[in-house]
Amino acid sequence: MLPELIQGIRGQSRLSISQAISLIENNSEEGAKLLSEIFNDTGNAYRIGITGPPGAGKSSLTHELISAFREKDKKVAVIAVDPTSPFSGGAVLGDRIRMTSHFSDPHVFVRSMATRGSQGGLALKTQEVGEIFDAAGYDIIIFETVGVGQIELDVIQATDTVVVVLVPESGDEIQMLKAGLMEIGNIFAINKADRPGANKLMTTLNNLLLSLSKDAGNWSPQVLHTVATEGKGINSLVDAINSHRIFNEEQGVQQQKMDEQYKRRITGLIT
Repeated sequence: MLPELIQGIRGQSRLSISQAISLIENNSEEGAKLLSEIFNDTGNAYRIGITGPPGAGKSSLTHELISAFREKDKKVAVIAVDPTSPFSGGAVLGDRIRMTSHFSDPHVFVRSMATRGSQGGLALKTQEVGEIFDAAGYDIIIFETVGVGQIELDVIQATDTVVVVLVPESGDEIQMLKAGLMEIGNIFAINKADRPGANKLMTTLNNLLLSLSKDAGNWSPQVLHTVATEGKGINSLVDAINSHRIFNEEQGVQQQKMDEQYKRRITGLIT
């Protein structure tokens, strides 16, 4: 079964990819073998994390990013994480509702995943699922987190660029510092920027970022306005992501992140 499945993944068969993801999510022995077999096909996709508080417009922004990358002829995979109910054990998995215009595109794959008890913003097997999309030849993999706000550690480890989505009502300086989002973001998108307070938040963010001590040669986070529902600011966001990608490649950060991800997964398996 595995050789056919691997062949299907390499051929970007949606059925094969879906079956492979199910193997990984169910923690099966075949899933572990599959990951070993496709390891040499990975390392080519660029991973983008979209995080921020609930209601900030992460799904709408993700939808617009898919469109922007498809215009550049990039194949895009999205892993949208939804919270698992502590009462029923189920999850709504409703993020795909906002991405309906891409359903018929053969080069876009949107997969919803439930957290299944994970507390760090992503589901337990999100990184491994990303490997399947990577092996399938997708150029961009977008990880949309559940939006827990204060413990988004998973998304830093799993992605190359982290976009923190905020809204003008995101709160004062103290709240933002407390949320810990300042430390994880490479790019800050103030979404719903047509609302009052957007300019004030941008000024606050820029001042806070300047006050954080940074080593020479490190990336300086960018802050920009977006209105996802109207498609405004999306090109600037894509340009900022590309700038961060070039910076990562030039500074050797890309390879370093891949090595660290690999080490963490091996250590986790041994543990």
